[in-house]
Amino acid sequence: MTRSDIAELRYAVGQLRQSIGALRTHYGDAKTVRRLENDLERLVIDAEEFEQAPPPEVPLRPQDTIYVPDSKSDEAAWMGAQDEGLGFHSRPRTK
Repeated sequence: MTRSDIAELRYAVGQLRQSIGALRTHYGDAKTVRRLENDLERLVIDAEEFEQAPPPEVPLRPQDTIYVPDSKSDEAAWMGAQDEGLGFHSRPRTK
C-alpha cells in the first residue's frame, strides 16, 4: 500500500467518523449508533496496525489471455444460432 493509499484510508475513516458523529447527534445513544462507533474504533485500530506492519504484498497474477484467430471460422457451427443481441440480421441463421 502506497503512502497515498494510506492517506486516502485515513481520509475515509475521518469522513466515516464525521458521519457517525452526525448520526449520534440526530439519534442519540441508540444501540445501532453505539455499534457503528465500535466498528469505527475497530477500523481505526486495524488501519493503524496495517500502517505499522503491513502484510506482504501479493504479486499480481497475469490475466489469462484468450487468443481469437483471425482465420475464417466454420459457418456450419453457427447454423441454428440466434442473432439475439447483435441488433441486426445480415442473413438467416436457421433453415
